[in-house]
Amino acid sequence: MFVPKLITCLREGYDLAMLRRDAISGLTVAIVALPLAMAIAIASGTTPDRGLVTAVIAGFLISAFGGSRHQIGGPTAAFVIVVYGVIATHGYDGLLIATLMAGAMLVVAGALKLGTLIKHIPFPVVAGFTAGIALTILSTQIKDFFGLEMAQVPADFLPKWAAYAQAASSLDILTTAIALVTLGIILLLRSWKPAWPAMLIAIVVATAIVQLLDLPVETIESRFGEIPNHLPVPAMPGGITLHRLYELLPSAVTIALLAGIESLLSCVIADRLTGRQHKSNIELVGQGIANLASALFGGLPATGALARTATNIRAGALTPVSGMLHAIFLLLFMWLLAPLASLVPLAALAGMLVIVAWGMSEAERLVHFRHAPRSEQLLLAVTFLLTVLVDITVALLAGVGLALLLKGWAMLRARRSAAP
Repeated sequence: MFVPKLITCLREGYDLAMLRRDAISGLTVAIVALPLAMAIAIASGTTPDRGLVTAVIAGFLISAFGGSRHQIGGPTAAFVIVVYGVIATHGYDGLLIATLMAGAMLVVAGALKLGTLIKHIPFPVVAGFTAGIALTILSTQIKDFFGLEMAQVPADFLPKWAAYAQAASSLDILTTAIALVTLGIILLLRSWKPAWPAMLIAIVVATAIVQLLDLPVETIESRFGEIPNHLPVPAMPGGITLHRLYELLPSAVTIALLAGIESLLSCVIADRLTGRQHKSNIELVGQGIANLASALFGGLPATGALARTATNIRAGALTPVSGMLHAIFLLLFMWLLAPLASLVPLAALAGMLVIVAWGMSEAERLVHFRHAPRSEQLLLAVTFLLTVLVDITVALLAGVGLALLLKGWAMLRARRSAAP
């Protein structure tokens, strides 16, 4: 039976003191999510308001219909490469159609109780493609971080770095300085005052420096225009035909797989932090509903965001009401602060995403693979390289397929050695 975790929590009893704690944690996460949503949208090859719309619509619905008490949903860095590739190949309408299809797939996967299967993807595969995504995200920020003058940035990894090398002479000192200031403030506050919203403070300081000194640094407004202060009217994307659906099927599968894996991974880690237990199949249904709605409002694919979920837990969240309030606070920020958000320098957002990419790579964990079995090292390396050089879908399928082959080979060897 489909019973969202929100209903379970409300049945247990909900009072004003709990609402107060959920409101404080929701506001805390909204402050963290505001600059991230814009940065992720820009890195994905679209406009910052698309990220905000996704965080509001999908963030509210993931909490309302999902299977976790603490999950915070919205646009995440893991989708940057997928979204960028789909937009480049099929246009933004193509992305919306693929997201609709992925949402439907997630609902069906949850209804068929496939959530437990996704959780069994081997950790070296997850670690490999996560590190690969992190490196690819880092590579997308070089132009804005250093202020390089480039008419177009190639989509593929190796041609992209070759283009950066050719444009290196156009490096802009002021742009680079703003990016480094942003990066430095985040690192300093994380070690000195970890409870403070380091990313938002860094963005505010960088924006203030650019505006007060009237520095010739590219901003959100100079590239994209002003950010709208309201949500768009929901509508079906145009150009939906059978041929188009078939053409976008691989992209939809990628979005659905990535959303399912990342959301359930976030839920598992949230359970470890709180001692609670999520409902994996209901979480998939909630993710599916959220992605369907996000596409109808012109937003991006969404999933559970691990860093924001952990922030929610540390801030004292008790129920999914916190995640719903986080979305409402973001809508208020969008309504009240859109003109100010338009002034944010793109270099500051690039500096912030460099930090996000580093955290996503989990470099400390990867070091431990030096002592792992050769089979796990092989899985990690293959998945990582295919993610960076080929495609996330290929990397996941190859990683899981190789894991099954290695497991089968190990079982066969065990039988042979046990035979008389």
